Amino acid sequence: MEDFTIATPLWRWQSATAPGAWHFLTIAGDAADGIRLAAMSGQWLDGRGGFGSAKVRAAIGDTVWSTSVFPHKESGGWLLPIKAAVRKAEALAEGDMVTVTISL
Repeated sequence: MEDFTIATPLWRWQSATAPGAWHFLTIAGDAADGIRLAAMSGQWLDGRGGFGSAKVRAAIGDTVWSTSVFPHKESGGWLLPIKAAVRKAEALAEGDMVTVTISL
């Protein structure tokens, strides 16, 4: 299993037509390249999913969960959605700098 640890700000995306919002971390740089290389070599934790996503294990503080990262065209990296339960458990708010470890 390969791990990538980065610090990046938590940001929120909201649709103009839907009431809910999603929170994400952008995985860019060397970590994004490492994830892409693992994708090409078939080293995914659980395989590839829809929208070009990749299943990974994520850890922030004491919270560890299985999730997916999604390709992000604007940055050339990946997006990691941060669900409400994780934000609550780790007391995270939009704009916070978050250290996350992605394992695959």
